[in-house]
Amino acid sequence: MELNMDRITKQYGAKIAVDRISLTLKPGVTGLLGANGAGKTTLMRMICGILRPTSGTISLDGLDVSTEAYRAVLGYLPQDFGYYPSFTGLDFLLYMAALKGMERSRARQRSLELLEVVGLAEVGRKKIRTYSGGMKQRLGIAQALLNQPKLLILDEPTAGLDPKERVRFRTLIQEQGEGSIVLLSTHIVSDVEHIADRILMVRDGQLIYDGDAHDTPQDLEGFYLKQFEGGGM
Repeated sequence: MELNMDRITKQYGAKIAVDRISLTLKPGVTGLLGANGAGKTTLMRMICGILRPTSGTISLDGLDVSTEAYRAVLGYLPQDFGYYPSFTGLDFLLYMAALKGMERSRARQRSLELLEVVGLAEVGRKKIRTYSGGMKQRLGIAQALLNQPKLLILDEPTAGLDPKERVRFRTLIQEQGEGSIVLLSTHIVSDVEHIADRILMVRDGQLIYDGDAHDTPQDLEGFYLKQFEGGGM
């Protein structure tokens, strides 16, 4: 299984948000590091088919990003996720499962299973308006996993999580990466340094580093910050 990106570019007028990025991703966890405004979210939105590249192509095992078959194996947690405050957590997952085309009995089974996995089983029948920020984020992670995606895209997924929740999340994502392609975008080095198989860094829309996680310097955060010295970090 491979996700292929060939010279992906996204331009808004004179501004180039993503500049000719070419990558091949395989199963495992890939950490995407970069400062706010570096182009991470734009790249991820193109991978999810939400934005169309100005030029370049994206495909998963030959499936073009624009196809229904591609979307069927995609899980996505955006940075700003929309919730329905009057829904319960369970209702929300069932609604998202319906949008993904999941069969009803399977959707319910999977939703209950994921509420347990993300630590929300006890509040699954409470309205989302009563949830804390961290609980909403965990619910977002659950919806991204509903269809057992082969390609999982996570944009700043640990926002709002406390230290205990971060550990739970890292374990969950590490397990997901055993059989799926996981791309995790963050500006927090500790989110990826212990679970990523591969580290990417972007600055001003360009890929400036691509390395095996085991080959990165021991002080990954110091190395990361050094890449952005003088680069508008």
